Amino acid sequence: QVQLVESGGGLVQAGGSLRLSCAASGRIFSNYAVGWFRQAPGKERDFVAAITWNGGSTRLADSVKGRFTISTDNAKNTVYLQMNSLKPEDTAVYYCSAGNVNYYFQAIARQYTYWGPGTQVTVSS
Repeated sequence: QVQLVESGGGLVQAGGSLRLSCAASGRIFSNYAVGWFRQAPGKERDFVAAITWNGGSTRLADSVKGRFTISTDNAKNTVYLQMNSLKPEDTAVYYCSAGNVNYYFQAIARQYTYWGPGTQVTVSS
């Protein structure tokens, strides 16, 4: 069993930055993928970024490439999502997820087993 808790969300002006954290506890395997997804009101949950727990591979959605980065700190059992140059369209609830997910399927939400409760990110124009 794996427990995930997100933090770091908040209100920021367009062009600003936030760093989200996903603290993990429980039995985490080094080959697990950790993904970030986001969901705006009335919309589907969209892929943002993913990384393998050992940091071996990363992938980013096209909409955030060049602005967001994902990283891990295994000593702290934490995955970070650094978000720069934020835009109003980045406003959403951001969710952290984990599971034994093949790289080619990491952008698919239903492939993940464990989910955090989410953290709200609001970008004002």
